[in-house]
Amino acid sequence: MFKRIFLLLFLSSFISLYSISFAHAETVYVKYRGSISLDNFKCKNTISSFVNRICYQKKNDYLIVLLSSTYYHYCKVPNNVFKSWVNSSSKGRFYNSNIKGRFDCRLGGIPK
Repeated sequence: MFKRIFLLLFLSSFISLYSISFAHAETVYVKYRGSISLDNFKCKNTISSFVNRICYQKKNDYLIVLLSSTYYHYCKVPNNVFKSWVNSSSKGRFYNSNIKGRFDCRLGGIPK
């Protein structure tokens, strides 16, 4: 009986260690940027036909958004803009009015 308990404890410990060692962060491909790890981002899935997910990294004011099936990035986005967008009633309307054409990362704001 003790052998069985010991074996079960050993196997459960091994399985836990095995799953931890192979866990990895989510990485997404961002158009015009490449692969980005979402480790340090706060992401919100949305209920919208156009804006499907909004991810924000407060430290760098860096925003990644999933529009339809493509991720795009925006630089120097203030935290209050992110919060307003997440709380807006129409994510697509907010994007078109407040994000699109602004916060261009080509202007030298891409975090490393």
